[in-house]
Amino acid sequence: MDTFEYRGKTLFCENVKVGDIVSEVGTPAYVYSKGAILARYHELKTAFQDVDTLICFSVKSNSNLSICKLLAEEGSGFDVVSGGELFRAIKAGGDPSKVVFAGVGKTDREMRYALEKDIFMFNVESLAELKHINAIAKEVGKVPRVALRINPDIDAKTHAKTTTGKKENKFGIDFTEAERIITQSAFYQNVDLCGLHVHLGSPIYTVDPYVRALRKIVRFVKNCREGGLDIEFVNIGGGYCISYTGEKVIRPKDYAGKILPLVKEMQCNLILEPGRFVVGNSGILVTRVIYTKETVHGKKFVICDAGMNDLIRPALYDAFHRIWPVNTSIKMPKVENTGKSPVKRGMDVVDIVGPVCESSDVFAANRSLPRVKEGDLLTIFSAGAYGFSMSSSYNSRPRPCEVLVEGDRYHVIRKRETYENLVSGENFTW
Repeated sequence: MDTFEYRGKTLFCENVKVGDIVSEVGTPAYVYSKGAILARYHELKTAFQDVDTLICFSVKSNSNLSICKLLAEEGSGFDVVSGGELFRAIKAGGDPSKVVFAGVGKTDREMRYALEKDIFMFNVESLAELKHINAIAKEVGKVPRVALRINPDIDAKTHAKTTTGKKENKFGIDFTEAERIITQSAFYQNVDLCGLHVHLGSPIYTVDPYVRALRKIVRFVKNCREGGLDIEFVNIGGGYCISYTGEKVIRPKDYAGKILPLVKEMQCNLILEPGRFVVGNSGILVTRVIYTKETVHGKKFVICDAGMNDLIRPALYDAFHRIWPVNTSIKMPKVENTGKSPVKRGMDVVDIVGPVCESSDVFAANRSLPRVKEGDLLTIFSAGAYGFSMSSSYNSRPRPCEVLVEGDRYHVIRKRETYENLVSGENFTW
């Protein structure tokens, strides 16, 4: 979170006080750092520069048009999983020839749209999908590139709801079926079967799962070529970890050091699909304390104006986010204990919760926090990925605004929703 730092007693994003931003735009508000986004994109690009690499930013992690535009201008491609995400990528200035289309349930309509836009490649996740793409490609007279998404049955040791490379997951094709498809590739004359895709989930804190998966892919590529099918591209997805607690984690160069030798052995061009690494620690969610509350049992609550509809990760994944006041004289610890933190002078152990009518609307439980009062601002860190993009208007709560900071300036890149926005698509005609 190097572009978010406390100077004196207040939090800055780049050279702007976070408090000054929300005094104008209100709360809740997502605040992103342009400098952080670009720095992390280029860190990835540098780490994998030894091979021909196409970086495709994962739109699902943060689909704001301004952020996609920022990355498109740097030469990034895009990883999309729906027709809507493809529309967003193109609307933001993305080059369709740098777009890969993944996802287990592409509709015929989405496939036709992608073919019309001449995207770079489809990541195919089932035999049924391959048959559909082959038939539609014949109808429209195009021969799209296709990569088979392989499910290597590798446990990436991440959360059960974010792992994607185990045999019981819905994603990808097992090696037995993939081999059958390869031997019958002559039946699919309307596609160019030239790639393999393997994405294991996210976040992944060690290189080992990638290495184990790619060793299997190395053997499979060899079998493909011996069978007369040349594999030009290998897509290793994304999933690179970020630090949510302040602890040091491995960097792209650490992944690259173990991954690149295997890619070179395959003699393939490389595709990456990063999302969280680029934007996760490049954004925060700022919320205001509405009330504080203490029960007769001594349980203390800090009730905020942001809720699980704004940031669902803690409710959905039990995800840990650092939370600290925007203005405080107590320093945030360099590394935060994910268990119950010791109480220090001027601090309380509290549950930090939102206003949504669900018991799961909890950002942090039994968290040690500097004492706050009504009207104080809190920062929820590491919220740039899967924050706004997973938000909703549950409880008819308008979604927050989004702000991009650039040096000593900031821009509202999505207006706060209004009550009228909530009902704009509805009518009384039936």
